[in-house]
Amino acid sequence: MRKYIILAERMVRYNVKIIFAGKFVWFLLAAFLFFAFFMFQMAWDRVEINEESIYYLLFFPCMLLIFYPVVFGIQNDEDSRMLEIIFGIPDYRYKVWGVRMLMVYVADYVILLFFALLARWLLYPVPVFEMAAQLLFPMLFFGNLAFLFSTLTRSGNATAVIMIVLGLLFFIFMNAVDLISRSFWNIFLNPFSLPREMHPLVWQSTVLKSRLFLLVGGIVFLLAGLLNLRRREKFI
Repeated sequence: MRKYIILAERMVRYNVKIIFAGKFVWFLLAAFLFFAFFMFQMAWDRVEINEESIYYLLFFPCMLLIFYPVVFGIQNDEDSRMLEIIFGIPDYRYKVWGVRMLMVYVADYVILLFFALLARWLLYPVPVFEMAAQLLFPMLFFGNLAFLFSTLTRSGNATAVIMIVLGLLFFIFMNAVDLISRSFWNIFLNPFSLPREMHPLVWQSTVLKSRLFLLVGGIVFLLAGLLNLRRREKFI
């Protein structure tokens, strides 16, 4: 039992160094500056502020927070020559990346809570925990999709380019087609933006289906990425 506790402690400490070292601090700073700048601009311009606008305000910082640790995780392991150790122990790689993904999402959720709390104090009384929880679903979807591509490309830069291009294409396509933009297929669906012509019960059902779609998609992407890790020769 003690051996497993020591192993778990070392694995957590290593993953904390991977997550919070390197360029993650700069992505965290960029997310905060983006959030602070547009929050100040909204207050200065005296635009209408509600839960819908706060969700959009937090969406981009949410994507920035998940971007670096997921996209560059495997490349950082390769650069630090940790892949040989990770693949040297049977099934250890699944535990490493499983724990790492969990830690990333927990840490980013806490940061989103802080951002939502700032928005509540300075702009509008939003439900902090609900706001952060709703943002977790697109974070899981895009984060696990980026993890899947990182297992295919083994390059953080290549994965970053793919995710940026896909994100732009998804955003343009799903907002251009009106039928999709208001359906649960829209991965950018704002749960706090109730269409005027839609009944609240229908909208609640749409939001629930949207969150289930994002959750299932995120789980599928994560499992596919973990299965790709079986091909040891590709990584070493």
